[in-house]
Amino acid sequence: MPDAFPVRSAHSGDAAALAALSQPFVRSGALRARSLSLYVADSADFLVVDGPDGTLLGCLALRVHPAAPGTGRGGAGVLYNFCVAPGSQGRGLGARLLTAALVRANSLSLKALFTATTGSGELFRRHGFAPAHVAAAPSTWVDSLSPERNSRILTRSL
Repeated sequence: MPDAFPVRSAHSGDAAALAALSQPFVRSGALRARSLSLYVADSADFLVVDGPDGTLLGCLALRVHPAAPGTGRGGAGVLYNFCVAPGSQGRGLGARLLTAALVRANSLSLKALFTATTGSGELFRRHGFAPAHVAAAPSTWVDSLSPERNSRILTRSL
């Protein structure tokens, strides 16, 4: 039986749909606002799930942060802009996206994944993530976080 909700890599043509899918979560404060031009520029970071009618039902982005020169450590990935359309939540789509991101991170030989969440982080915890100290995360990413959002940083070693 074919997978009803396969995960695929996004492309620049998905940018408007990514922005539209993310908008309710931006309004609620769960996601940071991003311009359409950022969705176009960063579309290759995204994994998406399409509904039967082609509508995006969920997305999750993975950005690679190379290891600092001379550290001897592998690069790290940052998961961001994770959302599933409200009418599609509770159907395992978030778990599919997160599992696909873990597979992608392993294929890129990353040593760790990080994410910031304003929510419970329960799905991340079920996939092996745990609270992390800010010093362990890529500094360029940490510097981009908004302190007023009071996000918690989670990590998983790969």
